[in-house]
Amino acid sequence: MNIVIIGTGNTATVLGRKFKSAGHHIVQVYGRNGKSASDLAYDLDSESTNYWAVVNRGADLYILAVSDIAIEEVVKELQLPEKTIVHTAASVSKSILENKARHFGVFYPLQSLKKGLSHFSDTPIIIDASDEDTLQLLESLGNTISNTVVQVNDEDRLKLHLAAVFCNNFVNHIYALMESYCTKENIDFKLLLPLIQETSSRLSDSNASVAQTGPALRNDTATIEKHLDLLSAHPQLKEIYTLFTKSIQHQL
Repeated sequence: MNIVIIGTGNTATVLGRKFKSAGHHIVQVYGRNGKSASDLAYDLDSESTNYWAVVNRGADLYILAVSDIAIEEVVKELQLPEKTIVHTAASVSKSILENKARHFGVFYPLQSLKKGLSHFSDTPIIIDASDEDTLQLLESLGNTISNTVVQVNDEDRLKLHLAAVFCNNFVNHIYALMESYCTKENIDFKLLLPLIQETSSRLSDSNASVAQTGPALRNDTATIEKHLDLLSAHPQLKEIYTLFTKSIQHQL
């Protein structure tokens, strides 16, 4: 498939590399920053531009791998009413592309993407489209880079993104808070990594509620009080600890 990628960030880079590895042709990379576009195009054996007027008009698919707030502006500039355009945003409706392209949709990789990401085949590709032909095209494209391609409508995709924020962004924030806490208390945070990895791995075989452990689950008030005393000098952490403890106990 001949693809034009609009964007030069993490999503554009990861998808571009995976498409190239799967045998697709990245005919052009567009980026507001000419150097960034050129660098990514070089990586993908493609050409680049930072001028809308010279965006290639002959591709099979145009992928908008840009920030959510930039999509509407980009579509206005593209001016490709007879082509197929998709965006990669989780929280933006596919309808933002309506009347801007003959065929349109969403191609959203459910993953925290960084340019150095190597493994990708287990990343779910969430798709949606304006029509059945476009849906089949996106499904076929997704199957060339992922083992899991699922159609999800706008409403459910937003819910899925909300769940992803909890599971990824919020959980990682807890890690960051604990990393900072351990540093302040002269504790080696890396000693916790096997625990983190083991807890995550259990989700492959059981429900998260079944995998839950800890003093809150056991209603171990003595240990909870000791922890809260330790956190007296860390009021933000004490508040979070109390909130999570109550939430776990509420589920019992």
